[in-house]
Order: sequence, then C-alpha cells, then structure tokens
Amino acid sequence: MAFKTLPTAAYWLVLPVLLALGNWQLNRADEKQQVLALQAQQANSAELALSASTQDDVQGLRYKKVRLRGHYDVAHQFLLDNQIHAGKAGYFVLTPFVLDDGSKAVLVNRGWLPLTANRSVLPALVFAAAPTAVAGRVNQFPSVGLKLAGAEQPGEGWPSLVQLADSAVLAKKLGYPLFSFQIELDPQAPDGYLRDWHTSTLMLPEQHRAYALQWFGLAFTLTVLFIVYRLKKTK
Repeated sequence: MAFKTLPTAAYWLVLPVLLALGNWQLNRADEKQQVLALQAQQANSAELALSASTQDDVQGLRYKKVRLRGHYDVAHQFLLDNQIHAGKAGYFVLTPFVLDDGSKAVLVNRGWLPLTANRSVLPALVFAAAPTAVAGRVNQFPSVGLKLAGAEQPGEGWPSLVQLADSAVLAKKLGYPLFSFQIELDPQAPDGYLRDWHTSTLMLPEQHRAYALQWFGLAFTLTVLFIVYRLKKTK
C-alpha cells in the first residue's frame, strides 16, 4: 500500500516546490525590471550637487548623477576585498572625498584593481592630480554572498583592507562622518581604475522569466505524467 501511494505523495510534494520556484523567478524579474526603470529615470534626471545637508537616503538617491566639491583624503583609502571582474579577483578602491564645508565625506569608488602577485602586498594607490570636483552616481556598496563575523572591520594601516563596506564602521576609523552610500566615479574622470559599472544586476529580467518558464514547464510535465499514471491505475 505504501508503494502505491508513493507516486501520489511525491507529486503533491514536488509540484508546490516547482510552482514556488517559478513564482520566485517571476518576482525576481519584476524586481530587476524596477531597477532598470529606476536607472533609466535617474540617468535622465538633473545632476545633484551633493552637500553635507543632502538627505542620506541611498534608496531615494540610488543611481542619481551627482557632482561633489571638496577634496580627496588621499592618505586614508580602503581596499574592498574579494571583488570579481571578468573572472579575476581584485579590489574596489574606496577613497574618502571630504565635502567643501568639511563636516561630512562620502566614499568614492574609484574602480577595480587586480590582486598583486603577492597577496600580502597591497597595491600602491596614487593620484596624478588632486581634483576639487568629482562626478559620478550614487549606489549602495557591493554586497557579499556570505557575511562573516567581523567582515566589516577594516584592517590596520593605510590603505586599509576590508571585506565588507559598512560606512558607519569605516567612519569610526576615519574619525569623521560618512554618507551611507558610495559614489561610483564617472568612467571618464581621471584618477580612477577600471570602472565597468553595471547598468543592471547580473541577471536581466528576461533571464529570470526564462528560468520561471522552465520551472513551470517541469510542473506541467510532472502533472501530465501524474495524470497518465492515474489513468493507467484506474483501468
């Protein structure tokens, strides 16, 4: 009897999982579509002059084009570790930019650098000039797949190696307040490294919908097989 009921039990266990996976992919597609729409909207909006009085709202400002006036704190820079580009490991270079009135700063992501041959030796971070105006766009800091305990704590010395960018923690090391977001340096600006800022997340909405179709297709196939099985059992 147990053997006879096994296919039915398996069907009712597996079907909800397949449908849930399909719906999850559709929800992810909607989320990615909203991100793309926000990027397009912000790309066509007027440039914002970021100041210490600007509201610290990463969601409201995300992808907004901004211009900063002030100076880089070139003596105190961070290297965000474990950043992958084109299959290679490296760092994002986060340099504090102190705004004109001196009361607040923001971390400017100046781009990606590959790992050095000796991982214990950090790359030298240099400036050809010291710009007093910087252009870029607002974005949240890169996320990590698995957050380990203490990952947000920066290393000793400068440049300081960090596994996870937490502006509140980094501000303590710097000794002055930071905005909670980063500025991705304009790709045409000088004094930067490799800047291939993504216009979207890694997977486009169409890819999520294709995966959803696969999950729903498996659910449909499973249902057809189950119906055939039941018809044979009733004969």
